[in-house]
Amino acid sequence: MTETITSAVRAGDAYAAQLAEFSDEYAEICRQQAVLAARAARLLARSAAYADALADSVVPAVYPPAERQALSRRSTCAALAMATRRSEQTVQRATNDAERLVNEAPAVLASLEAGRISARHAQTITDQLRDVPTAGRAAFLDAVLPVAEATTNANLRKRARVLRERLHPESITARARRSEADRRVEFEPAADGMAWVHLFTTAPIAQGIIERVEAAAAESRRAGDTRTCAQLQADALAALALTGVTPDDVASSPVLPHPIEVQEHITPTVQITVPALSLAGVSDAPATLDGYGPIDPETAARLAVNAPGMTRILVQPETGAVLSVSRDQYRVPADLQRAVRLRDGTCRAPGCGRRARACDLDHSVAWQDGGTTDVGNLACLCRHHHRMKHLPGWDLDHQPGGVLDWTTPDGKRHRTEPDPAPF
Repeated sequence: MTETITSAVRAGDAYAAQLAEFSDEYAEICRQQAVLAARAARLLARSAAYADALADSVVPAVYPPAERQALSRRSTCAALAMATRRSEQTVQRATNDAERLVNEAPAVLASLEAGRISARHAQTITDQLRDVPTAGRAAFLDAVLPVAEATTNANLRKRARVLRERLHPESITARARRSEADRRVEFEPAADGMAWVHLFTTAPIAQGIIERVEAAAAESRRAGDTRTCAQLQADALAALALTGVTPDDVASSPVLPHPIEVQEHITPTVQITVPALSLAGVSDAPATLDGYGPIDPETAARLAVNAPGMTRILVQPETGAVLSVSRDQYRVPADLQRAVRLRDGTCRAPGCGRRARACDLDHSVAWQDGGTTDVGNLACLCRHHHRMKHLPGWDLDHQPGGVLDWTTPDGKRHRTEPDPAPF
């Protein structure tokens, strides 16, 4: 018995020693990550200041002063984004946060550099600081930093919101009125034929939507529907948005429609891309829904039934290539526009995901410089990258097969290739 206890004590001691080694090393890694995050913040803030200082010499004088500064910043962020394979929006947000941290919250930056808080803690503080007027920032930072150094980021988010509200010198009425202007809906594709729809609106409206969704789902559940609560709530919201079904309506017919029934209320203009082997019936490769990506053939067929018109595009099974259509004119005809947008899928600047249908069709070699209007000289560029391409230091070389070679002002080269066929 004594030997058993002794053995257990030794095992416990060994476990404690090993656990201490793990926790110490992990804590040191996290500290180093915080140090690197502070270093990155200082670099991004410095790059923004440099872009501002050189805006007049980097951007042509044809642009007004305010626009020159904005273009200089965006050019700098674009180069950083391409070098790190990140989106420009991500780098722009990181730069804005870095400037706020470096210039407005030096004590928070010092705590981050010392490893007392993590980058997420610092992000939470700067997020809350964004809307605090200058008069209230010192008091807010003095109150929130000790909390950040003593608790988890999740708890900090709750405490920071309360502190910001209590110390904010501006009334909540004025802030709510200003924030209401930012309401919007965002679409986010997900895997396996699914997607997210995000609604940013006022708290009362959001709460009202949730209550109506929950009420409709609960009513359907009481009527014997076997779908899960999560499924019923999702289907209730889809029904509310697409068919107008509300809790009042389900009082007489409490069972909510299934998503397949709701889809019947969608009237799209369908552009379906189909591989030739699928058209011949020897393959079950998916169709492509413009703006989303691959969807199953059955869903595509249901959508097509309600479409007032449909464009069917056949692609080569192995490469997905679309035949070139040349024109000896500047204006891009509809069929050629369709071919280029289908080939590119998105803006062809590295890292940009703006849909091709929302982009300009740019002549890689300008028409006035002898460029032709064909797929070998056209590419989809969003308005921002279309303008950026013409700034000093930027260069675009259009290679065969729709391959684009970009050169950024720092001399680095980045290649983008046409959107691959999704089959």
